[in-house]
Amino acid sequence: MSHPAQLSQLSQPSLPPVSVLGLGMMGAALATALLKAGHPLTVWNRSAAKTGPLVAQGATPADTITDAVAASPLVIVCFTTNDNVTETLATVDFTGKTLVNLTNGTPAQARSLATWAEKQGAAYVDGGIMAVPQMIATPAAYILYSGDEQAYETHRPTLSALGGTRWVGTDPGRAALHDLALLTGMYGMLMGVAQAFALIRTENITATEFAEPLHEWLSAMLGGVVPGIAQAVDSGQHVTDVSSLAINQAAFPNFMETFRDQGISSELFEPMQKLLDRSVEEGHGADGLSRLVEMLKK
Repeated sequence: MSHPAQLSQLSQPSLPPVSVLGLGMMGAALATALLKAGHPLTVWNRSAAKTGPLVAQGATPADTITDAVAASPLVIVCFTTNDNVTETLATVDFTGKTLVNLTNGTPAQARSLATWAEKQGAAYVDGGIMAVPQMIATPAAYILYSGDEQAYETHRPTLSALGGTRWVGTDPGRAALHDLALLTGMYGMLMGVAQAFALIRTENITATEFAEPLHEWLSAMLGGVVPGIAQAVDSGQHVTDVSSLAINQAAFPNFMETFRDQGISSELFEPMQKLLDRSVEEGHGADGLSRLVEMLKK
């Protein structure tokens, strides 16, 4: 006779199986999250040794990539580049599968892969991971998705084990576009932070001591500036009552001179000086900083 607890377990529907291809730091984090959520998991990596920790947690190792794809209706790929995706999957049968590609890439690459997947009989969903590996499956993590909307909706409960899910459109390239745009903002911020720390350290002030006021200032500026710039860009109205491009152009040499005087490189900021100079030369001196968005268009 079965124990009541065993009967309870037997009555619970099993979660759909998933295959994860690519077990670098991010791929391993994704696979771990799926295991913890209770999904039967098949894993494959070019270097088979990386499957060991996941197998110890209950994953099934696949001898070949063909075996890995055959094991599950949902195949999640997380490689280093999209070149690796096309090279590695070229000879695999994807008929009837959903391929969710979470490899960082460009919008054009995502669209090309979607076309390839369709020819293979697979549904294609592209994704952009807005998290570091340690954030996966936490409330702070989310992933952008685009492509085959029906396939996305079918597998969204499974994908939610990785973090928040944000749908950005049926164009397969939209997730990569959003991903790279968000990362562009991050890298721009990090360049400013690096320059600020380099400058403050020239006077033997510790970075730790300066971190709090820098964080407070950036948080205040981001909270007020980003929505305002977005509204100006969408409306095409770049008037300002805060700080014009001409004022910024006049002030910017102070930065460049101070960098030189303090013995640090100005190479991160030189492009900004050139852009400000050009904006004023072209007659936009009275406009706000939002005009720079238009100036960046080729």
